[in-house]
Amino acid sequence: YGGLGLVEPRARLASLLSELLPGDLNGFLFPSSGAEANEAAIRIARQFTGRSKILTRYRSYHGGTATALSATGDFRRNFIDDAPGFIRLMDPNPMQFSWGSDMAEASERARGALREQVLGEGPDTIAAILVEAIPGSAGVLLPPDGYLQEIRSICDEFGIVMVVDEVMAGFGRTGKMFGFQRFDNVLPDVVTFAKGLTASYLPLAGVAMRSHIQDHFRSNDLGYGATYQAHPVSLACGYAVVKHMLDEDIVGRVQRETAPIMEAEMASLVKDFACVRQARAVGLFACCDLISTDTGDRVAPMAGGGPNHEKVAAFKRALKAEGLIAFFRNCMIHVCPPLTITPEELRDGFGRLRRALSSVDF
Repeated sequence: YGGLGLVEPRARLASLLSELLPGDLNGFLFPSSGAEANEAAIRIARQFTGRSKILTRYRSYHGGTATALSATGDFRRNFIDDAPGFIRLMDPNPMQFSWGSDMAEASERARGALREQVLGEGPDTIAAILVEAIPGSAGVLLPPDGYLQEIRSICDEFGIVMVVDEVMAGFGRTGKMFGFQRFDNVLPDVVTFAKGLTASYLPLAGVAMRSHIQDHFRSNDLGYGATYQAHPVSLACGYAVVKHMLDEDIVGRVQRETAPIMEAEMASLVKDFACVRQARAVGLFACCDLISTDTGDRVAPMAGGGPNHEKVAAFKRALKAEGLIAFFRNCMIHVCPPLTITPEELRDGFGRLRRALSSVDF
């Protein structure tokens, strides 16, 4: 469906993105949101392979529409009845146990469990493995060494489509243009993205696919369409934003100027506050876990509630009093400032966070 999208800005943006993405990720769709992009990616994988199953992680979020929410692993999937065909993988970043005593052991076991589950499901029934390169809403989870490479290897072996969701991590958030580029020898078959494409000035998302998949749909109808897909104004906005990022070397500035501060400040939270159990940071993408100092357990369920709900509410009020807008998930504090933040502004924000943490007895 061409619709409004048969315009020059579409060609300009597609050409620019094909230069930024590695390999032969040269075919593009432009929906309006991350959820729509993931819906399209799932349809692409199913129609390309003729298979139905989609494997995803428990600790994941892929969007609020019916199919994307069925692909989601976190508590929000409970708001609907799952659509058929979605299988959750044993997560490589478990909440309640460890795959091993060190990274090497954890990686080997997590990769072994992944292959075991694929074989158990039947590789010839699996259309895609859909993962976030670095899960965002789940807590900025860095996969064990070699895990994404194992997904790539399994997909190559069995003809499964590897889909990487870059809706949160894409366009510089991790200090690379795309999160999967932080991992060697990982070239997805399909990549979805949204937020950073237009810096959220206007609604626009994207689906990038490799040439062999694009070629398949030159003679096989995908049947994808959406009211505002490839809207010319949004496409022009996306092109302008990405060009500005390149002209101003925004990703390079993140790497050089603010990512080291982010890593140091997050590590200091763990050192200085007993209620902060663990912190993870990559680029300007960070998160820390809040625990009860009495029990050592998470201070609250991610969905809210629990015995410490009054303390959580007090902490939210303290954040507001400090003038700090935070993505706070009741037991996790995400730190994801604008990529244009200055070192001074970033340090000021951490000072406000520290004062808020000091004001509440978890």
